[in-house]
Parts: sequence; C-alpha cells; structure tokens
Amino acid sequence: MTGESTARLVTPRAALRRFWKAARGFWRGPAAWALIAMLVACVILQLFVQYRLNFWNRDFFNALEARDGRLIWQETRLLLVLAAASTALAIVAVWGRMTFQRRWRDWLTRSLIDAWLAEQRYQRLGFVNGQRQNPEYRITEDARLATDAPIDLAVGLLSALLAAAAFIVILWNVGGSLQIHIRGEVLTIPGYLVIASVVYATTTTLGMTTIGRHMVDVIENKNQAEADFKYVVARVNTRTTLAAVPDDASILATAQAAVIRQWRRLCGQHMRTTLVSHGNTLLAPVVGLLLCAPNYVSGAVSLGQVTQSAAAFVAVQGAFNWLVDNYPRLAEWMSSAYRVGILLKALDGLGERLPVLAREELQPSRTDPQTT
Repeated sequence: MTGESTARLVTPRAALRRFWKAARGFWRGPAAWALIAMLVACVILQLFVQYRLNFWNRDFFNALEARDGRLIWQETRLLLVLAAASTALAIVAVWGRMTFQRRWRDWLTRSLIDAWLAEQRYQRLGFVNGQRQNPEYRITEDARLATDAPIDLAVGLLSALLAAAAFIVILWNVGGSLQIHIRGEVLTIPGYLVIASVVYATTTTLGMTTIGRHMVDVIENKNQAEADFKYVVARVNTRTTLAAVPDDASILATAQAAVIRQWRRLCGQHMRTTLVSHGNTLLAPVVGLLLCAPNYVSGAVSLGQVTQSAAAFVAVQGAFNWLVDNYPRLAEWMSSAYRVGILLKALDGLGERLPVLAREELQPSRTDPQTT
C-alpha cells in the first residue's frame, strides 16, 4: 500500500492539533521565550506611548482652542519625543517578530524534512483527504505561512486587549454621560461612548464573520490548486523520456484553469470582506466625533476632550475589531496549518506501517507496496 492507505478523513481540528503538536517544540527553547518577552515588553511600552499621545491630543487641541502659542510649541516638542519613542519601539518589535518567525520556520521546516526523508517515506506519499500531498509545497510555502501568521496575530491580539482595557477607562471618564430629553424627562446614559463602541464593534465583527465565513475553504482550495499546478509542471519538466506526451498541454491547461478559478473565488471573498474593513476604517473616526458632538455643543466638554474621546473611541473599536482587521490573515494561517497538519498525519501513518512494509518487501510473491 502507498500513502493512500492513510486516506482516512482528517478533520480540520485534528490536523490543527497535529500541527501544534509538532510546531510547539520550538517554544521549549529559551531563545523563543526571550523573544516573546521582548515582544511583550515592546507591546506594553508602545501602548504607554499611545496612551500618552491620547492625552497629548487633548492638551494640544485645548491649547489651540485657547490660542496659547507657548503651550502649542511645548506640545509640539513633546510630540517629537513621543514619535521618536514610538518609532524606535516599532523597529525593535519588527526585529523581534521577524527573528522569531525566521527561527520558528527554520525549526519546523527541518523537522518536516527529517520526517519526510525518514525511511524513504517520500516514496510512499499518495493522496490524503482526496488531495495530492505535494510535500514540497507544504514544506516550503505552507510551513512559511503557518509560522509567520501566528506571531503577528498573537502580538496584535495582545496589543488589542491591552488597548481596549486602557482606552475604555478614558472613554468612560472623559466621554462622560449623555443626557437625552424626552417629553420633559431627562434620560442619562453613563459611559455612553463605551456602550456605543461595543455595539459598533459587535456589528462590524458579526458582519465580517458572516460575509467571510467561507474564506478558509476558499483559501484552502486555492492553495491546493496551486500545489497541484506546480506538481504537474514539475512532472512534465522531470520526465525521463524526451518525447512529449500528447496530453501534456491539456493537462497543464486544466491545472492552470483550476488555479485561475480558485483565485477568482478568492477575489470575490476579499471584495466582500473589504466592504466591511474599509468601511469601518472610514467611518470609525467620524462616528467617534459625531458621538462626542452633543456634549461639546452643550459645553460639557472642551475641544481637546472631544478629540481625546474620539481618538480613544477609534482605539477601543479598533481593538474590539481585531477579528475584522485580521480575518483574511487568520483564514490564510488556518488553511496553511491545516495542510501542514495533514502532511504530518500522513507521515505518521506511514511511520506506523514501516515494519509491515519492510516484511512485505522481503516476499517477492506479494504485491509491491508502492504499486497497490
């Protein structure tokens, strides 16, 4: 039997568990945790700078409203210091993030190659889950995507959670309460900006998950079509005979058409998710200002407090909308990790059968295990 003997259905959950079981081995080393500690420190310090910039925003616009030239110049100099600190932290974070990704990919790729070459398993891989394994694509491209995205997503999620916690306090304290007059009665809504940001973020997140619910499957099919196309091209290029097979052109054309068809589906998915993400980017700052307008018109808050609250609103809803901003990247990672997990499950199955295969190869009367 070939790798087709392992062609039992591998569920996405089982494949992802197998991926993490293999990939987390890198995290056991001290170097990985040192990089993680550095990235966490960068996130916390960057959040502190953003928090201070939020108050700078208030002080600058208050100085502008008061036409205080001395205070405006003082705030301008402070802005340069905060901008320099934020830039330096961003550069360090990029180094730490990309170093972690590079080392993790190197570790995982070497592990995959070792498992693939062990006992010549590469000769027995066939189809699993109805898919050609194409280990060269999964070892190179899928392993890269599967180790790139988790670091970006984890750092972004941590930053979003901390930002939400920090800026909600500003929204609650600075934004104050909203008073609505209804038939002579006054309805007071405390912390209305916090409530509005939660409702706004929930709406956009639900919209993104509904519109993009098929994106993982679309990306998986696109990656499989790309892998199959490379496989067909490689077979034609490495054919031992110099004579061309009459069907080569049609086989290549069919594989190429499958790739283009899947890319067309992916384009449609990105167009739909862009409707939510781009619309959110345009509307969020305006919505924050509009929500602050009633208190400013009534004189309850200053211009600086309006801009501070609006900026905090954008920060909070941006944190709550982490899924909206990262949904395509998350779908891409899930697809690649799933494909790497399937390859590992297939190699596991071949490893379990190696003793049986060895006995069968010693019996000439039995069918060659690579041909059934």
